[in-house]
Amino acid sequence: MDKSPDLLETLSLARDFLAREIPGPIARAKADEQGDDPLAVLGAEACACQKCGLAQTRMSVVFGSGRADANLVFVGEAPGAEEDRQGVPFVGAAGQLLTRMIEAMGLVREDVYIANIVKCRPPNNRDPKPDEIAACRPYLERQLDLIAPVVICTLGRFAAQTLLQTTEAIGRLRGRVFDRYGAKVVPTYHPAALLRNPQWKRPTWEDLKLVRKLCDGTEI
Repeated sequence: MDKSPDLLETLSLARDFLAREIPGPIARAKADEQGDDPLAVLGAEACACQKCGLAQTRMSVVFGSGRADANLVFVGEAPGAEEDRQGVPFVGAAGQLLTRMIEAMGLVREDVYIANIVKCRPPNNRDPKPDEIAACRPYLERQLDLIAPVVICTLGRFAAQTLLQTTEAIGRLRGRVFDRYGAKVVPTYHPAALLRNPQWKRPTWEDLKLVRKLCDGTEI
């Protein structure tokens, strides 16, 4: 069949449209054909997710950020307003404190990976609902599988209870080490809680010292 320049241009535009606009199997197959990084492919899938009601209220899907081969992963609860606007985890006031905490450990944000239990902001920063957690959990578990960290540091009650499948209070969970997802899990307080309760900064620092030692044996 003779393919005129006009027809070739139309076919090219159609392929570009499908790559940009269709998030399901077609986009994933295209990414696989190109040999894209599997974490990036997973992120693209999460960004197209419509599995729960948060898809209707979000501005951005906040998938995660950092090294794809990080030894240390921080897991929080959910994006806040600033994270929802920027599409990046922990960039508000609590995120700035987390950055300083990471630097106090002798690391920088680019050395670690940061994610949340759910990838979209719950309205008014409420706790995520069970169906929202169920929809997002496979994304987080796949992230952890692909990154294969040595240590996972959960930030706050909600992240710790969700990953550890427990109802114990964060005050009882912190300072302990759990084996989950092929890694050591160390719960600690959420940076937002530290902004409200400065007396928790000392125990949090002890937790971070434990995290760093478990990661690579470094004493800080």
